[in-house]
Amino acid sequence: MTIRYGLIGSGMMGQEHIRNLNLLDGCEVTAIAEPDLGMRELSQQTANSPIATYTNHHDMLANSDLDALVIVAPNHTHHSILKDVLDSNLPILCEKPLCTTAADCGEIMTLAETRTAPLWVAMEYRYMPPVARLIDEVKQGTVGQPRMMAIREHRFPFLEKIGDWNRFQAQTGGTLVEKCCHFWDLMRLVLQSDPVRVFASGNMDVNFIDESYNGQQPDILDNAFVILDFENGSRGMLDLCMFAEGSYWQEIVSVTGAQARVDAKVPGPARFTVDGKERHAEVEISHRASKEVVTETIEVDHSILQAGDHHGSTFYQHQHFRDLILSGQNQPAVSMEDGYWSVLVGEAAEHSAKTGQAVYLKDFK
Repeated sequence: MTIRYGLIGSGMMGQEHIRNLNLLDGCEVTAIAEPDLGMRELSQQTANSPIATYTNHHDMLANSDLDALVIVAPNHTHHSILKDVLDSNLPILCEKPLCTTAADCGEIMTLAETRTAPLWVAMEYRYMPPVARLIDEVKQGTVGQPRMMAIREHRFPFLEKIGDWNRFQAQTGGTLVEKCCHFWDLMRLVLQSDPVRVFASGNMDVNFIDESYNGQQPDILDNAFVILDFENGSRGMLDLCMFAEGSYWQEIVSVTGAQARVDAKVPGPARFTVDGKERHAEVEISHRASKEVVTETIEVDHSILQAGDHHGSTFYQHQHFRDLILSGQNQPAVSMEDGYWSVLVGEAAEHSAKTGQAVYLKDFK
């Protein structure tokens, strides 16, 4: 069986989805809905075979035979698009964030209650091979009960997007929603608990400060520290800097318990390295009792690395989504509830950074 995919949106991330679906057996992009002519033409070049192109998703759904949808449109359009396509009862992979506000996420969850087809939120960082290995180590009890989880992401600034939509909080949800929803999702997954309190300090200090779009200045954070307290007593911390593309490791994810610490070290995309070459990831396990440190190189197929900027995670996410569709089951690995929580924490962190006050999520919902 070949699964026929329709993409709603085919900008920079949409192109990454097409390239990764090209690599997967049994997957074919047969239609896209994209208002930008340049992106429609580029999609024709990127796809392995001819695709039907439409300027909007209504026409695509009315005129295409599809087996699955991938929503890759700008963040602020997810809410309205999802309301339009939920009744299709096609399996849906929706790029993060599910919506830009927790309230909108909640509305979509309610509207989707009667769906029988899965709606999977694209939290692809779960599927980065070094991060997936870290998750497995924690599940196997390597660290004992995880008590602390720290994530450092030092990376490149937001890239240019069609219409410059990613320069503004109103259209992205804010950096701590748009970018960091991945990290709140990872923390909930690894620590197996929901957050109860969020405290953040952040600002826009370097990126885009001299830019203006239709008379409006960008207003998205480019650096922040965020601390989370979880219901089970564990803690999480994020150290984010978006003007640090010179860093060798783009992400370092660390989980520590009484027995050991596990670190997943992820390099940035090859196009941001000084030599233009891909780098291998690493997983490091530091055992408390023996003081032994074990480091393992995590290799990913070069063709998969070249298909996107997320160290193979988009490919492996699509692999799991494809397998879910083929199984006929409707329980996605990343649920709408997961998507809701990741947006709620991001919203709370944005609010905390603005006010200087810690936010208790029971009072913020």
